[in-house]
Amino acid sequence: MPESPYLVINPERVRDNYRALHAVLPAARIRFAVKASPVPEIIRVLDEEGAQFDVASIGEIEQCLGLGVAADRLCYGNPIKKAADIARAYALGVRRYAFDTEDDLLRIVEHAPGSEVECRFLSAAPESTTPFGTKFGCTPGEAFRLLVRARDLGLIVAGPYFHVGSQQTDPTAWRIGIEQAGRISNALADKDIAVTSVNIGGGLPISYVDAAPGVGEIAAVIDAAVAEFLPATAGLVVEPGRALVGSAGVIHAEVVGVRIAPDGRRWVYLDIGRYNGMAETENEYIAYRFVTERDGDPVDEAIVAGPTCDGDDVLYQRTRVLLPTTLRAGDRVQILDTGAYTASYSSVSFNGFPPLTVHVSGAERE
Repeated sequence: MPESPYLVINPERVRDNYRALHAVLPAARIRFAVKASPVPEIIRVLDEEGAQFDVASIGEIEQCLGLGVAADRLCYGNPIKKAADIARAYALGVRRYAFDTEDDLLRIVEHAPGSEVECRFLSAAPESTTPFGTKFGCTPGEAFRLLVRARDLGLIVAGPYFHVGSQQTDPTAWRIGIEQAGRISNALADKDIAVTSVNIGGGLPISYVDAAPGVGEIAAVIDAAVAEFLPATAGLVVEPGRALVGSAGVIHAEVVGVRIAPDGRRWVYLDIGRYNGMAETENEYIAYRFVTERDGDPVDEAIVAGPTCDGDDVLYQRTRVLLPTTLRAGDRVQILDTGAYTASYSSVSFNGFPPLTVHVSGAERE
């Protein structure tokens, strides 16, 4: 048995998830957000399926190219990038970029001339489970102005781009964003700019403790909004991460100890915490499901914490987590649906704990 903790990823489950999404959004280009799980076997499977790839750094670009992905399947989608990184991406063959400021636009003009661009605007969608806040995206009016300027500076305008926030559970969020993108597209048409694609970003949810709407339900909302608001010239781009890989992973962990605190509350300490794979439990945004060797025994509430000396390394203390009262040090625990934003978020070596090891079903890989 591998040393705990570790993540097991099933690439064939990723393939199934891709095909399920393609079936309900057959006209959309599916662009995998590599940051969700940059596992080579996942990238290979999605490349075989015909996916495009949303890359956030030179490291991700070089990884995809090294695995045989064609440069024309990559979009440098991070609006925050150095001039040197744009130049490097362009030298490697990347010809599609996202931006949300005039500064970044001018860097693209200088270092990636003639490239295709998408401008990210901040949509009025309701807040998601793990929101971005206002870190990304300009106003819709500014997106219109910047895309006109992009055309005038010799770039190829793809169209507007928005993201409804990670783990978005309200399907109307996409309708709101698409309606706003439609207004931008119509305004661009008045400037003789035909939008060729609208990027509706990621945010497609999966079910954790709480059930989330399925991709079919969300796709129906997207289809209706596209028909109502977007011009016929505009194709659709969707950038899933979690929806493709989340359900394809299971973390295997171990109970380090159990303690009754002075206030009478029970603490269960695992050998995995916020710094070696469970970063998405910050603010208890994502409530994962636990499976133990003692399921079937009586249960009671528990605070779940990680192994480090950091007082913030607590996974759940407000979320109601019911675990067997018989749990003891050494017991094995599985954490379900942990294929997204776990290993890719783990630290280099905080407190000396190593990053989360990844094993691939049917393959030997550390």
